[in-house]
Amino acid sequence: MSSLRTGALLLSPLLFVLVAAFVVPLLLLVPTSFQEYRPGHGIVPDAWTMVNYVRIFTDDFYLEVVLRTIGLGVAVTLSCLLLGYPVAYLIVRGNPRWRLPLTLLVIFPLMLNLVVRSFGWIVLLTNRGVVNNLLIDLGLIGQPLKLMFNMTGLLIGLTHIYLPFMVLMLVAALQNVPRDVEAAAATLGSSRLHVFRAVTLPLTAPGIIAGSILVFVLTISALVTPRMLGGPTYQVMATLIYDEYMQLLDWPSGSALSFALAISTILIIWISSRMTKRWAGLA
Repeated sequence: MSSLRTGALLLSPLLFVLVAAFVVPLLLLVPTSFQEYRPGHGIVPDAWTMVNYVRIFTDDFYLEVVLRTIGLGVAVTLSCLLLGYPVAYLIVRGNPRWRLPLTLLVIFPLMLNLVVRSFGWIVLLTNRGVVNNLLIDLGLIGQPLKLMFNMTGLLIGLTHIYLPFMVLMLVAALQNVPRDVEAAAATLGSSRLHVFRAVTLPLTAPGIIAGSILVFVLTISALVTPRMLGGPTYQVMATLIYDEYMQLLDWPSGSALSFALAISTILIIWISSRMTKRWAGLA
């Protein structure tokens, strides 16, 4: 019992910070989200309504933004997982001489400012950017491809930005996989592909879960990169919430969107975590 009390005392400052910084601000949005906003008048006192939440699921514009945000989060998470797993595997199981250079290449983008990296993708993906000019010069295309202000630009930019987080999570998971378990499966006649599918991949499920959750949450809450690569018209939830608060001054609608985004994120994370754990045999 004393050890539990000691652990609780050690965790209490961290829990206090988390509750004060994340839980309390989220709960403060709840009463505001049920208030009524009238253009030109502001928030109507003592007027409570559900229209802010109903509009999210009935208005075609809001529904499109919600589905686009969730789809973008899933797409970026899958692309980071597919690209990051081979990189992490090469870092852990490859030639030891290449381990440090590859790790530095993964970490180096994190040292650059997010705005700088987003501007770099603007230079590459615009109609007369490096990518389109190269393809036109090679004769592969006749007209510039539309690589910005759509899902393509956001997918490329956000995958590049959040790929290091996925790789680092997978590296830690792969390092915890016992090599003797894989060797035992190989001595029993399993091929390398079967060993990877039946042993290595399930044992790295905790890293896959943690990396996927982290990338998904960061993607659907991203503001700077979607604003720069998506423009003012191709909106996701974060940019829509920002516009509701800062441009339209519709705080009730922005609060409802923020609360709905938080709740949907928690539900998606819980469902995906349960499914992945069941697949890996951890539940």
